[in-house]
Amino acid sequence: MVAVLNSSRRQFLGALAAAPVLPQGRNVREDGAKADGTTLDTGALQQTIDAVAAAGGGTVLLPPGVYLSGTLELRSRVKLHLTQGAILRGSPRLEHYPPRPSAYRSYTDNYTERCLIRAEGLTQTGFEGAGTIDGQGAAFSGGYMVRPYLLRFVQCKGVTVQGVRLENSPMWVQHYLACDDVLISGVTVRSRVNANNDGIDIDSCHRVRISDCDVSSGDDAICLKSTSARMCRDVVITNCVASSHCNAIKIGTESNGGFENITISNCALYETRLAGVAVEMVDGGTLESVVVSGVTMRDVLGPVFIRLGNRGRPFLAGAAKPPVGRLGGVLLQGIQASGAGPIGCSITGLAGAPVRRVTLRDVSIGFAGGGTAEDAARAVPELPEAYPEYWMFKTLPAYALYCRHAEDLSIDGLRTSWAQDDLRPALLFDDVARLRLRDIDAQAHTRAGAAAVLRNTREPLIRDCRAFGGAPVFDRMENRP
Repeated sequence: MVAVLNSSRRQFLGALAAAPVLPQGRNVREDGAKADGTTLDTGALQQTIDAVAAAGGGTVLLPPGVYLSGTLELRSRVKLHLTQGAILRGSPRLEHYPPRPSAYRSYTDNYTERCLIRAEGLTQTGFEGAGTIDGQGAAFSGGYMVRPYLLRFVQCKGVTVQGVRLENSPMWVQHYLACDDVLISGVTVRSRVNANNDGIDIDSCHRVRISDCDVSSGDDAICLKSTSARMCRDVVITNCVASSHCNAIKIGTESNGGFENITISNCALYETRLAGVAVEMVDGGTLESVVVSGVTMRDVLGPVFIRLGNRGRPFLAGAAKPPVGRLGGVLLQGIQASGAGPIGCSITGLAGAPVRRVTLRDVSIGFAGGGTAEDAARAVPELPEAYPEYWMFKTLPAYALYCRHAEDLSIDGLRTSWAQDDLRPALLFDDVARLRLRDIDAQAHTRAGAAAVLRNTREPLIRDCRAFGGAPVFDRMENRP
C-alpha cells in the first residue's frame, strides 16, 4: 500500500514539474475569444487588453488556440503572454487593419499606416511566451500602404519582446521607432512571404538590447535605421543567428539622424544574398563608434560593405536636401567568412567626403574568385546618389577588398584567398590617406603582379605582409589622374 502511495505521489510531482508555469493574468477566453481560427477575435482580445490596463496593468494570457485578429492596440503596463500552442493570426482582409497615422513624423510615413499589433506613446509594454504571431503575409499584394507591419512600437519606453515566434509578415516584421529601453530576446523570425520583410528594424531608438534571436527574412534581417532627426544610439546586438535574401546585419541605408555607440558581437550569419555586415550612410547624419566583433559567415556573398554616399533624401516632404553625412570610427574584428561571392568587399566614400578611421583586425575571408584581367582593369564609377548595395559597383578590380576615398584606414591581420584562379589583386586602395597594413596574407595570381595595389595613396605604412599563390611582390604603387 505504501509503495502504491509513493508511486502515485511521484507521478503527481512529475506531472506538476512538467506542467508549464504561467504568470498571473487575465485569460482572453474570459472575454469571449473563441480561438477557433475562423472567428474574428479582435474585439474580445482588445477588451481583455483594455480591462487589464484599466485595472492598473498586468498580463493578458492567450492559452493554446488560434486567435484570428485585425489591428490590436497595446496599452501601458500591459504585456501579452502567448503560451506554447497559442497562435495570434492576422486577418487576411485589409479592412481589418484601419489606417492609424503616427503622431511622430519620420520617412516611414511613406510606407504604411497599418499594422497587426500597434503601440504608440506607451510605457512598459510588449510580448512574451512561446507562442506564435503569424501575419499571413502571402494574402497581401501591392505597394507599401496596403501591406501592414506585424508589430509596430512608436515613442514607447520600456518595450520587451521575448521568446515569441514571428512569421509571415505582409511588410516589416518588427518596427521600433523613436523608442527607449527596448529588449528583444530569444525571438524567432521566419518571414519570406512578401516584399520588405525586414526581420527587426530599430529606428531612431535609444538603449536597445537584441540578444539570442534567430532571424530568417526576405529583406534585411537586423537593421538599424534613422528615418527621423533623432539619432539611433546605444545599441547592443549579440548572440544572434541571421539569414536574409538581402543583408544580414545593416546600419542604414536611412541615416538622417545618424548612429552612435553601436556594438555587434558573437553572431553567426549564413546564406545571405547581399552583405553580411553593411554600414551605409547616404541621407546625411553622422555615424560614430561602431564595433563589430566575433562574427562568422557562411555563404554570405558580400561579407563587408561600408559606404558613404549622397542620396540626400530628406525625411519630411518639402524639406531641404541634407548635406553629405560623416562616417567614421568603425572597428571590425574577429570576422571569419567562407563562401563569399566573386564581386568582392568594398569600403568607399566620396571625393571630398572620405570614410574616416575604419579598422579591420583579425579578418579571414574565402572568396569565389574567377576574376579576369579585364575585371582588374575596370574603372569603378562613383555613383554618389545611387542606392547602396554591396554589388552597386559590379565586379570590383580587387577580389577581396576595394577601398576608395578614405582616411586613417587600418588593416591588421587579414587572410584572403580564392577558390578559382583570379587575375585581380586581392586589395586595391585608391585615394587613401594614412593607410596602415600589417600582418596580411593574401593569395594573388602571378598575372595579378601584386597582392595589393596602392593608387594615389598617401603616407602608407606596410609591414609583415605576404603574397602567396604566384604574385612576385606584395604591393605595387601607382599614381593615376
